[in-house]
Amino acid sequence: MKLAIINDELSQDIHAAAAEASRLGFGGLEIRSAGEVPPHLMDDAQLTAVRDAVTGHGLEIAGFDPPALKCALPRTEAEIAEVRDLVVDSVRRAELLGAPFVRIFTFYREGDPDPRGAAKAAREVLDSVPFDRVPLVVETGQRTNSPTMRHTLEFLDELGDDRLGILWDPGNSVFSGWDPVPFPHDYAAGRDRIRHVHVKDPDGQNSYVRLGDGDLPWPAILATLAEDGYQGWLSLETHWRIGRVLTAEQRDEPWGEEFTAGGFEASSQCMRLLWEMAEAVTTKGVRK
Repeated sequence: MKLAIINDELSQDIHAAAAEASRLGFGGLEIRSAGEVPPHLMDDAQLTAVRDAVTGHGLEIAGFDPPALKCALPRTEAEIAEVRDLVVDSVRRAELLGAPFVRIFTFYREGDPDPRGAAKAAREVLDSVPFDRVPLVVETGQRTNSPTMRHTLEFLDELGDDRLGILWDPGNSVFSGWDPVPFPHDYAAGRDRIRHVHVKDPDGQNSYVRLGDGDLPWPAILATLAEDGYQGWLSLETHWRIGRVLTAEQRDEPWGEEFTAGGFEASSQCMRLLWEMAEAVTTKGVRK
């Protein structure tokens, strides 16, 4: 397992984020917004500058996080084409960054999750997307049609494309209200398809808190991931701020200083805690 953090949980300054990640022993930055620019709006020069800053600090690009399929279910050909264009362009951007994947969602749900209905729409959207260039991973998203591992597996089964992996975010499952205890049972249902893990700690559906102070047993989760041979990234998505709570809008559109403000100190604390948890697993001889 490798440790990363989503860059804008630390700073909009990519150099400051990379320097802090390197200082605290992390190996990668997952890219979202930087320099006040959302990921899907960065031009090639900005993407190149981000890549060079990350690699210049001896880090790897751990993933690319555009808001792909993070929208209402498309109903018309024009809406489908618009969503498809964002995915195709995200693959191009991720390729320029050297990212190992593009994160996608399963559309915002209307009422109860409908992963199979979302998959039917996604099948049209993903038609002709160049999967062979950069893989796609589907996140267990808090407000989407796949808030839990079980929903995500339903989505993938209906989609019928084994090239997609899962980005497991148990914090989203708790915060969604659809699974207050996503470990170990929900995890076990799809562990073989997990390609990436987001780390954050919810206090029920109220807010996110400092890592270790919330509802998820992260030391046990890390130990199980190691025992199961997980070799991917553990990527911190703090969502905790000292002195303020992120709004629903900021969680839905997590980019820019309005989102990042106060994240540096909070995320640095959580990075130290995550490093200690991972080191404890290593010390016990579980993590390879």
